[in-house]
Amino acid sequence: MKDVYVHPGTSVEKTAKMGSGTKVWHYAHVREGAVVGKNCTIGHCAYVGKNVKIGNNVKIGNKASIFQGVTIEDDVQVGPHVAFTNDIRPRSFGDWKIEKTLVKKGASIGTNSTVICGVVIGSYSMAGAGSVITRDVPDHGLVYGNPARLMGFVCRCGETLKESGKAEGSIVMGCGKCKEDFRIPEELHTAAGRRI
Repeated sequence: MKDVYVHPGTSVEKTAKMGSGTKVWHYAHVREGAVVGKNCTIGHCAYVGKNVKIGNNVKIGNKASIFQGVTIEDDVQVGPHVAFTNDIRPRSFGDWKIEKTLVKKGASIGTNSTVICGVVIGSYSMAGAGSVITRDVPDHGLVYGNPARLMGFVCRCGETLKESGKAEGSIVMGCGKCKEDFRIPEELHTAAGRRI
């Protein structure tokens, strides 16, 4: 693995693949078949499970646990102590069924959050610290709480979007920092207003 930094004492299985510029910090464990892209950071004591797929420019915080069945796209931030599950009905005995979870480009998941398997976390969405994500999060959605509820929408830069107008079937929301506008479907905007 060219141009990859692996701290001594870290366990990276031989069949794991990592892109150039990636750094794996002390006591992390990257399992067999895992694929990690370019310029990623895998923090202290983080766990990347068997066959997990991680895109480019991803930051995995200290002690995060990413289990088999998870796919993470480019530019995602996974905070410290985030835990992904991968079996909807876990038992220490009997059959084990892995459910797939997808984290889309640019999403951020806050510290100490739990992601229940089988969900899709939308592009450039943001989950606040301590969130328990039990269902899909829309693109640009801002969620937090237990269970995490849709509370609003965020820009690519992370700033909260504010309503600035209406378009056919959509609410136009703008970023005060980037001055960029986004169209949010009316039903999602309404759902955020009801905190569901």
